[in-house]
Parts: sequence; C-alpha cells; structure tokens
Amino acid sequence: MSGALQRVLVCSPRTAGWNQPEQVARWRELGFHRAPNFATAQSQHEALCRELKTAGAEVFEMPSAPDLSLDAVYTHDASLPTDYGLIVMRPGKPNRVPEGPRHSSFCQILDIPTLGQITPPATTEAGDIVWLDSKTLLIGHGYRTNASGIHQMRALLTPKGVEVFSAPLPYGPGPSACLHLMSLISLLDEHAALVDLPWLAVETVELLRSRGFNFIEIDPSERDTLACNVLALGNNRLLAIEENLKTNARLRQAGFDLRTFPGSELCINGSGGPTCLTRPLLRG
Repeated sequence: MSGALQRVLVCSPRTAGWNQPEQVARWRELGFHRAPNFATAQSQHEALCRELKTAGAEVFEMPSAPDLSLDAVYTHDASLPTDYGLIVMRPGKPNRVPEGPRHSSFCQILDIPTLGQITPPATTEAGDIVWLDSKTLLIGHGYRTNASGIHQMRALLTPKGVEVFSAPLPYGPGPSACLHLMSLISLLDEHAALVDLPWLAVETVELLRSRGFNFIEIDPSERDTLACNVLALGNNRLLAIEENLKTNARLRQAGFDLRTFPGSELCINGSGGPTCLTRPLLRG
C-alpha cells in the first residue's frame, strides 16, 4: 500500500452527480454534513488529480452511470485489486452496491481480471482493508464490513497464500457514520503508520507492533477533519488534506515529503480523504 503509485482510478464529483439537483437532494440521507457545492468540490478534485499526475501516476476516470450516487467519488471502497485479480466489494451502505460491478467492468477494459465478488449476506468495503505486506491482509470488522464478508475474503485469498486477519472496530459515532479501519490507520511506508491510536483495538496495535511498524499519531483535534487519512505515493511521498496543519507538520517532521490539496468540500463534507478518493490499481 506504500509502493510508488503508478495507476489509479478516480471518480470526479461531476461523474458522481454532484452537479445534479436530484442527487444533491440526498445529502442528508447519505451522511454529508451539508449540501455539497459542486464547483468547489470539482476544483478540489482537479487539484487532487494534478498531485497524482505530478507524482507519476496514470489517472483513469470512472465513466458516468445512472446508478452512481454522491458517494461514488470515494472510489477506494468498491473494489480491491490483488496480485490475482480484482475482488468486487459489496458495500455495507446500500446506495454503494452498484459501484462494485462498475469497477469490475471498467477494470476489464484495462485487462485486470476479476478474482471474485462478495455476495449476500456479506458486506465489505475496501476502506476497511489494509495490506500489511503482499501476503498479509488486515480487515476491519465493523458496520461496513461484517463477519460474513471477512469469511468470504478469507476463502478467496487463503488458497493464494494470503493470511487474513480480522481487526475489531469501535462503535465510534454509530452505524450511520463512516468509520473504516483506514479512518484509524494509514500506512506511510513499509515500517511507518499514521494512527488514531486511542481508537485502535489493543490486538490491532499489538499486531502492527509485532510486525515492526512505528507509529506517528495524529493530532486529536484534527480527528473530525480526517487527519488520519493520508495517501502514500511511494518513495517517501505522501498526499494529505491541507486543512490538517498540526498532523501534517508531524509528518514533515518525521521526514516525509508531504504534498497537500484543499479538502473542505470534497473530503471533509462527505467524510472521505485522499485514500478514499483514489482506487490504486498498480504500485511499483
């Protein structure tokens, strides 16, 4: 999850219907803090894409589709690329279920095969999934990814030699909120992780430490502005939301080359940071 980012899938606010009144009218239902401002969000997304391209990534845009909702802009959640093909997620948020098959169809154009698809009653969202290394997967067990989803993931990946661990998630703000494992941890390189330590389960902390990870803690005052959501670009480079000044300063002090983009409308309003906005397809 921290190798050099080479190919990445995104979905702009325009594609996700942020400029369509009938879509915007659902903002409360979908858990946004306020009705999204399309022009600001689109501008911020374009700034994100410029940073991705500057970092050397080839950026692909999802095609529009009538069954996409405002949440489709957070492309990370609907699929999980592996060395063996794409796993199509079945999100725990019902309006997001159509996104997985859309990812699969698009990835077939890029010659990325589909390894498997999560089926009912299982739910999985890739925001709950962290690769500790190429053969170890950590999956958050919470309101978006259930026990059946983890079981199906294990059934798909164990034959490939991948060990799957479950990480219990806290109740947090409750079932209506978006609390993913990646809300609490972002891998920065092979040995460092940005964490919201008080919210991680003891067994998750012990697992990470047993595998040699060093922790950088977020500034707790920036929890609600998604400070823990930082995208590794590879080669010591990171991409973060510019609003989180204190946590960003900690990352720079730790020696990382940190780039930022504005996220007030695109990220904080809909509770999805730079990892959420990107579906990495290939890392080097």
